[in-house]
Amino acid sequence: MANSKSSIPEDRIPVIVGVGEIVDRPKEIARGLEPLVLLEQALKRAEADSGAKLLGEIGSLDVVNFLSWRYRDPEKLLAEHLGIKPAHCYYGPVGGESPIRYLHEAAQRIARGECSVAAVCGAEAQSTATKAERAHVTPPWTPFAHDVPEPKRGAAFQKPLAVKLGVFRPITVYPLYESATSAHWGQTPREALAESGALWSAYAGVASANPNSWLKKSFSSDDITTPSPENRLIAWPYTKLMVANPTVNMGAAVLLTSLAKARAAGIAEERLVYPIGGASAEEPRDYLLRDQFYESHPQNAVLNAVMNLVGGDGKTFDAIELYSCFPCVPKMARRTLGLGPDVRPTVTGGLTFFGAPLNTYMTHAACAMVRTMRNGAKLGLLYGQGGFVTKHHGLVLSREAPREAIAQATSVQSEADRSKHAVPEFVTEAKGKGKVEAFTVIYRNNGEIEHGVVMLRTEDGRRTLGRIPASDEKTLARLCNMDRSPVGSLGEIMMAEDGTPQWRVG
Repeated sequence: MANSKSSIPEDRIPVIVGVGEIVDRPKEIARGLEPLVLLEQALKRAEADSGAKLLGEIGSLDVVNFLSWRYRDPEKLLAEHLGIKPAHCYYGPVGGESPIRYLHEAAQRIARGECSVAAVCGAEAQSTATKAERAHVTPPWTPFAHDVPEPKRGAAFQKPLAVKLGVFRPITVYPLYESATSAHWGQTPREALAESGALWSAYAGVASANPNSWLKKSFSSDDITTPSPENRLIAWPYTKLMVANPTVNMGAAVLLTSLAKARAAGIAEERLVYPIGGASAEEPRDYLLRDQFYESHPQNAVLNAVMNLVGGDGKTFDAIELYSCFPCVPKMARRTLGLGPDVRPTVTGGLTFFGAPLNTYMTHAACAMVRTMRNGAKLGLLYGQGGFVTKHHGLVLSREAPREAIAQATSVQSEADRSKHAVPEFVTEAKGKGKVEAFTVIYRNNGEIEHGVVMLRTEDGRRTLGRIPASDEKTLARLCNMDRSPVGSLGEIMMAEDGTPQWRVG
């Protein structure tokens, strides 16, 4: 065993020993399981997977934020259902990176001797909740906690002009990164779309073979990128098959303990997976306070840090999960990791095809990674992301026990901040020439264009947002030209009657 070379006491070496998942497809709304039940079932499956009785000894319990139903103190309700009183009992904020952060922090608690068993779990029942709402049916669940405020998301952190123009939701903000990154990499929009399609097809292929995925179907690159009545354009250049699918019912849980306790419980060595370290960093939540949109300094800092844990080469990982809410995120990540377009970017299937139980997708990814490593992979990377390319966390898993204690300092924020350039002043009124920094076109459900949106740099270097009305066919055609990116193009900024900046191609 590699641990024979380690001087760390076995009761301070954290190991993942159990993973559990549940997918609920009720034939009747009333039979749909609520998130609290999905959490409990996933934890019981994780315990069964471990082969040891561990739930009663949980001293650290993290519950990933869920949005399909609202409870008062769901983490305490879950603990009561399980009959436990963990010293650390936490229900976290919104964030797709949070499951990886919780796994990392749980491992650190075990390493500090604060607990001997830890659990991370998450669940959503959005499919049933949506069907119930449409049918005007109240499911027989724990009563909805109307007095609990909804967590802040999207618009709460963005400028009023971004909200007015509709670029305050993930589906309309990520295309800004898509356009800026592809132009920076020297791709035509056609080339960028082809890369996205091939990448998403790879995710779909993995999901088709994952027994826990929501969509068990393979899709070709053309299937994914070609608009159709079933695959409508939502925000240029993203179609329905290129965005996350939150309308699922899923739960997942991961159990950790110490190596000493795992061995005492008789858990086979070949089933143990070791967290050996990771990193975190983030951007301002107001995305308009970033210096540019062709790379993410926090993402780069996090991925460089996890590469340094394995010798500085991303190719060392033989199993990878790159967060996949929209294609630009894994496209950016693979370049920072030094991986080619042929990289297998997932062990799970992605948020479009496996399903996107909102904040907890990466809990499922952790389960899939553990199974992958039990089946032969040696080093695994879990990279999670939240917000609008905002919050980033990476975690390295290994089949070999670590020779050094897991580091307690995880932030690489200072490194990310050192790479940041001056942020342009944002203005809501502008005239004269404006150069395109990033853009998208927003579509209605019937496929018609609602309007285009450009992020602009003014002649004096400031930043603003501009609208392109659906009636301006010439400018919209320039934005949607597949063979020439509009990023860097100059045009005229004018103020519309409603006080909104508008832009038209020169």
